[in-house]
Amino acid sequence: MTISTPHQARAFAAAAHGEQMYGVHPYVHHLDAVAAIAAPFGEAAVVTAYLHDTVEDTPATLAEITDLFGPEIAACVALLTDEPGANRKERKAKTYAKLALVTGPQELALIVKAADRLANVRASVADHNGRTLDVYRGEHPTFRAAAYRPGLCDPLWVELDALLSGDA
Repeated sequence: MTISTPHQARAFAAAAHGEQMYGVHPYVHHLDAVAAIAAPFGEAAVVTAYLHDTVEDTPATLAEITDLFGPEIAACVALLTDEPGANRKERKAKTYAKLALVTGPQELALIVKAADRLANVRASVADHNGRTLDVYRGEHPTFRAAAYRPGLCDPLWVELDALLSGDA
């Protein structure tokens, strides 16, 4: 049975993430932030936003996501799941290479990836977390080259570029 409402995705993700924290907040705080940024891009973007970290950070599997939310959402979650690697640099390089090849309906994953990064950067700015901001600044050219598609979600990129350049 496929379900796909944002409420159901939020409930599934909150349960999957359990007691995980995002800084000082329950992890669902981050998921709510990503979903809010993704909301102008439609319900499928919000569902994907809630699920984007489940396979990477919880015991949830892509098979479960497919069964519950359908193959399109699962394909996007798979794209948003970091590839294995020895360290962050290696994981991100492999993941960005995967994102660079995305076309068509799976570009929904790129919207959610931009929303995720924007939520993370906003949180880093709000928390005055210079170390994390420096990581995002260092990754930004490669991340942008892989995930940006003209006209797809330009307002997210405008804000992201401004925050990471220090112009905001």
